[in-house]
Amino acid sequence: MSIPHAPAAFDTALVDVEQQLAVFWRRGRAASVGLSRGLHPDLDPAAYGLLTILHRDGARRVTDLAASVGVGKPTVSRQIALLEELGLVAKEADPSDGRAQQVTLTGEGERQVAELKRRRHEFFAERLASWDPRELTELAEYLRRMNDALAPHH
Repeated sequence: MSIPHAPAAFDTALVDVEQQLAVFWRRGRAASVGLSRGLHPDLDPAAYGLLTILHRDGARRVTDLAASVGVGKPTVSRQIALLEELGLVAKEADPSDGRAQQVTLTGEGERQVAELKRRRHEFFAERLASWDPRELTELAEYLRRMNDALAPHH
């Protein structure tokens, strides 16, 4: 694939994108830590991601959840165990395979996810309040394009 840009200009811009993404990731992670710890002090930010996946997609097997977040099954299993202890998720028999289990949100889990989403939205709304809606739309489109470009190719 050829790059239609001057290599030096492209590389300079790419380095800036990489640096800004690193800052964005660190700040986003810090915000997620705060939100997750609001549920429980030992809750990892990855658990917030697991809750939102379950909220969005419904019941899932632990192996599917691990693949969705890109971590190992033991890591997800530990987070699921804590979420289960907190009453936010429950394990049930997988209807397509009675030997397997799937994880689902409890009623309390649904309520907590709704609250976390509200708080996350509030966090971004406060910090981006000075942005024009057109700028936010453009940012979302650029992020969508970048996410599509970075998606694993199977």
